[in-house]
Amino acid sequence: MLVLAGMSGMAQSSKGLDLKDVVSGAYRPQTLRNIVPMKDGEHYAQMNQEGTQITKYSFKTGEPVEVIFDVATAREGDFETFDSFEFSPDGNTLLIATDTKPIYRHSTVAEHYLYPLRRNDKGVTTHNKLTRLSSNGPQMTPIISPDGFNIAFVRDNNIFLVKTLYNYSETQITEDGENNKIINGIPDWVYEEEFAMKRALEFSPDNSMIAYIRFDESEVPEFSLPMFAGAAPTFEEYKDYPGAYTYKYPKAGYDNSKVEVRTFDIQSRVTRTMQVPVEKDGYIPRIQFTDDTNKLAVMTLNRHQNKFDLYFVDPRSTVSKLVLRDESPYYINENILDNLKFYSEGFSFLSEKDGFPHLYWYNMNGALVKQVTNGNYEVKDFLGYDAADGSFYFISNEGSPMRQAVYKVDKKGKKTKLSQQEGMNDAIFSQSMKYYINTFTDLNTPTVTTLNDNNGRTLKTLVDNKELKEKVAQVNLPKKEFFTFKNAQGQELNGWMMLPTDFSANKKYPVLMYQYSGPGSQQVVDRFNVSWETYMASQGYIVACVDGRGTGGRGAEFQKGTYLNLGVQEAEDQVAAAKYLGSLPYVDKNKIGIWGWSYGGYTTLMSMSEGTPVFAAGVAVAAPTDWRFYDTIYTERFMRTPKENNPGYNAASAFTRADKLNGELLLIHGMADDNVHFQNMAEYSEKLVQLDIPHDMFIYTNRNHGIYGGNTRMHLYKKITKFFDDNLKK
Repeated sequence: MLVLAGMSGMAQSSKGLDLKDVVSGAYRPQTLRNIVPMKDGEHYAQMNQEGTQITKYSFKTGEPVEVIFDVATAREGDFETFDSFEFSPDGNTLLIATDTKPIYRHSTVAEHYLYPLRRNDKGVTTHNKLTRLSSNGPQMTPIISPDGFNIAFVRDNNIFLVKTLYNYSETQITEDGENNKIINGIPDWVYEEEFAMKRALEFSPDNSMIAYIRFDESEVPEFSLPMFAGAAPTFEEYKDYPGAYTYKYPKAGYDNSKVEVRTFDIQSRVTRTMQVPVEKDGYIPRIQFTDDTNKLAVMTLNRHQNKFDLYFVDPRSTVSKLVLRDESPYYINENILDNLKFYSEGFSFLSEKDGFPHLYWYNMNGALVKQVTNGNYEVKDFLGYDAADGSFYFISNEGSPMRQAVYKVDKKGKKTKLSQQEGMNDAIFSQSMKYYINTFTDLNTPTVTTLNDNNGRTLKTLVDNKELKEKVAQVNLPKKEFFTFKNAQGQELNGWMMLPTDFSANKKYPVLMYQYSGPGSQQVVDRFNVSWETYMASQGYIVACVDGRGTGGRGAEFQKGTYLNLGVQEAEDQVAAAKYLGSLPYVDKNKIGIWGWSYGGYTTLMSMSEGTPVFAAGVAVAAPTDWRFYDTIYTERFMRTPKENNPGYNAASAFTRADKLNGELLLIHGMADDNVHFQNMAEYSEKLVQLDIPHDMFIYTNRNHGIYGGNTRMHLYKKITKFFDDNLKK
């Protein structure tokens, strides 16, 4: 069913969208960034955009209280700006990061400084001296002990400890760290990418011990990326002879790192290996101390990722106890990891045991106390538990998979919807759970950020994006509308559509379909966004997006129906969407294009070669082409190993159906893509060459999976625009 309620409500301005403005982010809503709730539960801290100050704000009023750090007045710091900050657990020290350099998607290396927040009896900061954490080289993932006296960090795959009470003396805790062999305290590439793991290093609550994960990646095969001098940035070392970046990358079916949990006793300097019964090829995606020093929480997954175990391990005796097990006939979503939070009374857990992800509450012995939420909707995030009154706060999509709201359930089970407006809502709560910062958006509303109390009452609007609203009103902006239709199996699918700004029902238009389609993903949500797709709608295209089978928001059966057979149903649904759109009286069914990035690029290829010739043209950016080329954790979660599921891998391969490719094709890839390797495009292109199938391809030197830097992104979108104009408009 097509909903075109907004056709007559188009903006009347004659000014059109400019591609450079869109790509550069000129229409990107302003949001509050770098918000850190403070320990007192009444305030939050925020660094300014310039990276020169950190200001303390009141959660109650939203007003600034004081500047707690200023580069201009801080003593003994040799930097003019900083990149990020965090508080020590006791709230008395700032950890400032400068000269930050990215490694992979989440990991960085930086120079860190400590800044004590000492106060006199009037509450005024009296100390403004910065202390460099280490003079022996940049650090990764520093963490401060609960009492603030010790800081642990990783350098060159080893863990170091700095003691503030001993004149910031630095000692080395591990000695075996070695590039591409042994890693201590930080994740390997695949853990970082697929478990969103940033640190594998924790202090005990009594400050006496450090727990860490040791990764032995010696047997993981290496992969090398070609590197050239390039530009923006330029690598002078490769000016005459190209080089290579080599790292460990476990592809589906190959060896993973061998992992184990160790503890280090700070006083005795004794290192122990924990007796965690993880399978030989299983995973330890998180460790975390509970409030009890004798209970180190260790989370494990088997290699199939359909069995999750939570252990409490004694860090001294090394003995572990199974506290919780969750199993799935398919796989367990990785979002359970960061939603498992520990309190003195118990811990939270998200499980799909009843078909939808819901919140469960357990006591510290692992006994189920209650199921907090239930129904045919998904809990997206657990926001926190208020021990004072027994209330739980969370985000769910109750009411529509395209929207989400902030909810509260009290100790008696009464549920209250806190967010006031229908659309996409997210929240950052104070540590006291008395206040939260809410970000709201819908199709027509740029992000509105408000300060609220825990009953949902708005205390203050912090960001209203008024200037952006006025700017949008001055351009002839295409309107996005939702629609639904049924696929060949009779399942209703959700989509959005943008009509050209000069739309006439008496004309026929080319169609550009955008999608991502990956397991659990959602593109059809009630969120404001001015994107390249918006620009294309302003240029005379009907632009549409459909979330097919395998996408998120609609429960386990809808999402996990693609298990062991990635790409097949997703392609069928994109073909069904194209056929539906082609049936509309104002669509030229012979001029339908499709495009996507990453998994969306893969689905583009699978859809164009599904066997139904509905696509005249397609663009696949940074696309996987065969899951045997991709990493273990992601691929095997959905496909198991190639040895176990060879027919599934064959059916899911773009190579298998390459001979049925229909329509003009443009392949785009970055040569330094550490995630989806350039190998995917190179091998697929060669397959098409041998099949004598014409296609275009474009390579971006030294660019990773994001394909950005300097003028790169603008060049990419201009190229895609011209490709579709040449093939869908002429």
